[in-house]
Amino acid sequence: MSAPPTLARFRSGGSVPRADVPDWSATELADQLVRAVTQGLRAVAYFGAAEGGAIRLYLVLADDARSELAVGSTRIAGASFPSATPRCPQVHLFEREIAEQFGVRAEGHPWPKPVRFAGAADPGVTDFYRVEGDEVHEVGVGPVHAGVIEPGHFRFQCHGEHVFHLEIALGYQHRGIERALVGGPHSRSIHHAETAAGDTSVGHATAYCEVLEALARTQPPARGVALRGIALELERLANHVGDLGALAGDVGFLPTASYCGRLRGDFLNLTAELCGSRLGRALVRPGGTRIDVDGELAGRLLERLERALGDTRSAVGLLFDAPSVLERFEETGVVPRAIAEALGLKGPCARASGLDRDARRDHPSGIFRFHHVPVALADSGDVFARAHVRWLEIQRSAAFVRERLEALPGGPVRAAPGALEPLRLAATLVEGWRGELCHVALTDEAGRFARYKIVDPSFHNWSALAWALRGAQISDFPLCNKSFNLSYCGHDL
Repeated sequence: MSAPPTLARFRSGGSVPRADVPDWSATELADQLVRAVTQGLRAVAYFGAAEGGAIRLYLVLADDARSELAVGSTRIAGASFPSATPRCPQVHLFEREIAEQFGVRAEGHPWPKPVRFAGAADPGVTDFYRVEGDEVHEVGVGPVHAGVIEPGHFRFQCHGEHVFHLEIALGYQHRGIERALVGGPHSRSIHHAETAAGDTSVGHATAYCEVLEALARTQPPARGVALRGIALELERLANHVGDLGALAGDVGFLPTASYCGRLRGDFLNLTAELCGSRLGRALVRPGGTRIDVDGELAGRLLERLERALGDTRSAVGLLFDAPSVLERFEETGVVPRAIAEALGLKGPCARASGLDRDARRDHPSGIFRFHHVPVALADSGDVFARAHVRWLEIQRSAAFVRERLEALPGGPVRAAPGALEPLRLAATLVEGWRGELCHVALTDEAGRFARYKIVDPSFHNWSALAWALRGAQISDFPLCNKSFNLSYCGHDL
């Protein structure tokens, strides 16, 4: 289960000199990637960076068994590089993204269309997969939807109500966040990181700060990282409760839908009382946190947490006790374990398909190096499994928040970070509520960001939603979509 010894290795939240990252030929890098994934490693980032008139591709692998990250690279001087996608499907979007951003072809990629925007292509001209045959028809949904949700286009190839294939086209939310971070860190950098996916503000801000702290060799104080962990779990609580309510609404079970809509607000208000923002904005800062918590505030948070958790327990109990709900949840939108592993799924969606992976345990940073949250697993890979994993995580995250509020370490909450070291590569993995967030930064000779890469879990998980609809009824789509509840802006950046 170990990577080839030539890979540069370090812990999540660490860094290495860019000169120590091995340089292979493009073919060797693809072979190293396939070999490493076969041995149990995962591709968590694969991206390009401009280098002296050419392009250097960086590959970051996660070795969960050793709690290490492993990095390799190749320099592309021509117009193409060999695709590893036919042998390693989990990098298919990474390779399409590289081709789109740098104008190089991934030779051998089975579907090399743009990921977010077409660049030099004619406006509005984008190929979609088509199924030909008698009585086969297309159904297009979006990008403008009936609900108050983000834009995305879903194109179904159907025979009657039966779905042969779903293709998902995103990119409408592309804002250029990675480009905006280049040249930093500056006063806006933390705000760009927080808004990579607005409902994961604490998660992305934590990942950004851990990368910056690795490059500045700054160790945040224990109290600061404890508060970060509390905020991260409160973010998980609010979103999981909201998701269970939305799932209830999609199957017409209104008691839980109504209760959880209100309870999501209660958990968001806990974060607001902690830092002044329901989304956790301006809480996490390089070197620690911006705010502290006194004993009185900790007591109020504990009291409100217990009250909200008790109400949630009642609302979710109604949901899982209803036969009509179980009839719709069970065996709907199944993603088998083998497919989840091949696609590189993250977070609750992966754990619902039996993949035992969680960055809080496998690549711990901050408070999770010392205090652990048990991993919640299921194995059926259907809507019920994804809902059940969320409920287990609600209970375990609430227990973690309770324990940490009752035993906050003393001392300051923040240490001033120093200047960033030049010509280094830093990377970190943070378990957000949707799954593993990966941030990677390269610094230049002046210690500024020469390249910044963000990988939201939705970047991997949208492919699983498309798979879950194969062979299903098109009427199952809203329920399956909500059971994943992926981020459009987190994918589009």
